[in-house]
Amino acid sequence: MAYVSSHNGSQASANRPLVKVLFLASCLLSIVSFYTTEQGMALYLNNWFSILAALGIQLSLVMVAWMIGFSKGSRGLLIAVYAITATVSIGFSYVSLYTWFASRERPATVQRTLYDHLGTVSTDTERILTGAVAEGRKHALALEEMTTAERDHGFISKAQDSDPYLAGVREAVGREAETYSGTVREGSGSGPRYTAFERYAKIARQSVGQMEASQRALADVRAQLKPLDPTEKQLRVFHQVYDAIPWSDVEQTLHQGKIERPVVPAYSDFIDQSVSGQEDLMRSFTELFTAPTPRHIFSFTLAAFIDIIVFLLAYASGPYFFGSPEQRWYTAGAALDATHDQVFLRDFLRKVEAGPRGLPRVDAARLTPGEIQFCLQLAAKNMASQEAQDGHFYYVLDGNLHESLLESLDAGSPHMRSNPRSSAAEA
Repeated sequence: MAYVSSHNGSQASANRPLVKVLFLASCLLSIVSFYTTEQGMALYLNNWFSILAALGIQLSLVMVAWMIGFSKGSRGLLIAVYAITATVSIGFSYVSLYTWFASRERPATVQRTLYDHLGTVSTDTERILTGAVAEGRKHALALEEMTTAERDHGFISKAQDSDPYLAGVREAVGREAETYSGTVREGSGSGPRYTAFERYAKIARQSVGQMEASQRALADVRAQLKPLDPTEKQLRVFHQVYDAIPWSDVEQTLHQGKIERPVVPAYSDFIDQSVSGQEDLMRSFTELFTAPTPRHIFSFTLAAFIDIIVFLLAYASGPYFFGSPEQRWYTAGAALDATHDQVFLRDFLRKVEAGPRGLPRVDAARLTPGEIQFCLQLAAKNMASQEAQDGHFYYVLDGNLHESLLESLDAGSPHMRSNPRSSAAEA
């Protein structure tokens, strides 16, 4: 004789303390999921709105999981509702967890990355300044010599020069001298040409001094900055030095045209924290789908794990509160007999006897109307079978069902304990 034992003593399991622990665990995890969901929603909604919305989502998740555990109809609709609700919960929980982890890890990562980037910019800038200072010293020395030669010999502005910078100075001195045409003759001595050369030599020395000062300031900044300094401080200090570099003098000294200056990183690319919570939300999902890191994957996995475990625990513990199907059946039978459900169950089990094969069975002739309805439902669900023997009609019960019904009496109701012979009187 075959039985379908899909319940496997579900009511017995429900009465065990383990199920109560499962229910408590689902409640605790629901609180965690509520908090992470609320924190994620708070990035977009008002605090009270986010609290109410997160509370509604968590209640829906737990209640729907319980209903899926004990209901037989509309499971597809319940599963769809749970999937949609869980998607919202997991999404906002992921944002909350990602933001929480990132707020502790991202600033340090960003600060170290910016420090390295500024180090690269400093190195490139220092290389350009070193070349400009070396070239500027040559120009200053050459102009000093040209100034002395102009005083001693004259005609220096008319000579040609292979260096573009010095050639430009000669031309500039010559054009300036032409303005004195007719009053000052070409030749040696401390004339206007000598004065012009001396002035350009002084300008060259000042330019070299400014570039050398920028070199020293840049070296000092590199020594002062630390990898974990706030990005705002790193950029502010670096800009003070970088912006003070005489780039026009550098370009003129190197006479290479417009120099491609090293680009200082923008603050928006190395920000420690998002300006708003909504920026955190958009960044978290953008990075998750474009360039996921272990932090993104861990945050999403943890958010999904919490809601999945909540579902499984609520699904397993739901029958403890709503009752297994057979519990609801014998409760309905007790209502038909106008008696307490545990009294009904006790009287029903008193009529159970061992059959020829040792299987529990009950004589249909001894059953009350409520007990008959209960047995008919058991037979319809393949949890009991019908057999006839010696002119009597019996319901043969599934062994797991018999065990479940017996263990349902382990916490007898006060009504049954206070009125132990009530069923005998009614009979």
